[in-house]
Amino acid sequence: MSREHEWIDEEAGPVVRPYAVARGRTRPSSPSLDLLANVSLTGLPVPAKAELSAQHRRLLACLSGRARPVAEAASELALPVGVVRVLLGDLLDLGLVVVRPPLTKGSSPTESLLREVINGLRAL
Repeated sequence: MSREHEWIDEEAGPVVRPYAVARGRTRPSSPSLDLLANVSLTGLPVPAKAELSAQHRRLLACLSGRARPVAEAASELALPVGVVRVLLGDLLDLGLVVVRPPLTKGSSPTESLLREVINGLRAL
């Protein structure tokens, strides 16, 4: 069985309960880890004192290409969002990731802009 799928049994499903992956924790250390918050790597090396699990390392690999929303990272790793938020909190505390809040309503496109885009696509 590959390292990537070590927590999954084809017939039984997850072998380890989510709270075990998160070491019994249910809340992230940072409230900024909103479901839609974008998370990216800082590029700093992993500190020597850091005790990263296989799931922490999978999460770092998932984020290595580009910034991703918390929900997307959870989906990519096939882990519950709550577990990923706890793991991201650990990485945030170590300075390995940076969290950017989701776009606010004021910074989202206006209805008129969206209509122009739709009309432009229809014209193609």
